[in-house]
This record gives sequence, C-alpha cells and structure tokens, in this order.
Amino acid sequence: MIDIFIFDFDGLILDTESPFFLAWQEIYREHGCQVSPVEWAAWLGTSPDPEQPYLTLERHLGRPVDRPALHLRRIRRERELLAALEAAPGFERFAHSARARGLQLGVASSSDRAWVLGHLGRLGLRPLFASIKCAEDVPATKPSPDLYRAVLQELNGEASQAVAFEDSVHGIHAAKAAGLYCVAIPNPITSHLVLREADMVASGFDKLTVDYILAAAGRTGSTSVPD
Repeated sequence: MIDIFIFDFDGLILDTESPFFLAWQEIYREHGCQVSPVEWAAWLGTSPDPEQPYLTLERHLGRPVDRPALHLRRIRRERELLAALEAAPGFERFAHSARARGLQLGVASSSDRAWVLGHLGRLGLRPLFASIKCAEDVPATKPSPDLYRAVLQELNGEASQAVAFEDSVHGIHAAKAAGLYCVAIPNPITSHLVLREADMVASGFDKLTVDYILAAAGRTGSTSVPD
C-alpha cells in the first residue's frame, strides 16, 4: 500500500530554477557568454550552487572569476525574482488531498535547510510535511539515494510504500536508486531534458489526482499523463 509521498523542492514545489537561470543569464550576457537551456538543465539537481556555471564562465573568459562575488550577486538577483513566486499550480490542492487520504508527506532536497524551510514558511506549506531532509542531513545529495532513504527512515516507511515526485534527471536517479516509484513533473527549465527513467511524466500537479497516482504506482513501465 502506498502511504508516503516524497517531493523534491527546487523546481518542483517552487520553480526556483527559472529565477536561478535568469540571474546567471544576466551575468553571462555581460561577458558575451551563452549557455543553452538544454546544457543548463543538465547541471541541475545536485547542489544549490553548482560549479558548472562558474567553470563555463571561466573557460569563456580564459581566467578565474571572483566566485564569492558572483555568488552574492546571483543570490540577490534570484531572491528579487523569487519574491513574487507562488507554489507550483495545483501543488497545494494535491498535497492537501494526499493528507486527507491519510498519506504522510516528506521533502527530499539537495538544497540547504534554511533555503527550503524559508520558502515553505513563506508559502504556508511547512505544516504539510512530516519529514524534511536537506543537504545537511545526509552524507551525499542527489543523485545519491541518501535523502530519500533519510525521509523513509524518519517516517518508518519502506521504498515500496512511497512515491517520489521529481523534476530533474539527478532527482529521478536518486529516487529510483532508493527503490521508489517516481513521477517526473518538469519545470520550464528541465522540460528540455529527457526524463525517460521516471515511471510517469506529467505536465503539472494541476493535471494529477491522488487517486490516479495511487493506482498508477501499482503498474510497471513508463507512463505519460495526457495534458
């Protein structure tokens, strides 16, 4: 019986990845550098501040850059863009529906705890989750399965009882390595990726019902949800 839903955070519950991309794109344009959405999307899911954007700019310029200064600038701009964002369409309805069915909800995020809790608090979503595991809580973040295993341990659950919701390749790898059924819901950035390793691909929480997920998690093979 499925009785646990575990959600990624960045790019899934809240589309933090589009502001992250836009903030870096502004920096790149100043230096005459370009990164395609496809290349960018492949970097996501392992760290809240991946090294690849810095390395790409350094290769373009042929010299090291001031990484701490760029990090602070990017964070400031990203926060400006994030301030007006709400949770993914349909997420709150979906999560409340799952809770009403008696499911336990968890978050498995490679980001820092302060980042995740801050946004969940701003959105009023923090009380929905019985377990929240972040980068500080595990030896290795995604694509390692450690985050999912940590949530399952806290909720006294088994992988066979849980469904993971992810938006990136690294996240899907983490969920599958932990033994979970995985639903991929790409955001505008990760929609450029091929997410075929997920068990199901959906266009959004507003296209899903809890009953549909519970029924589908008993099947085998990859499934696409119609728009």
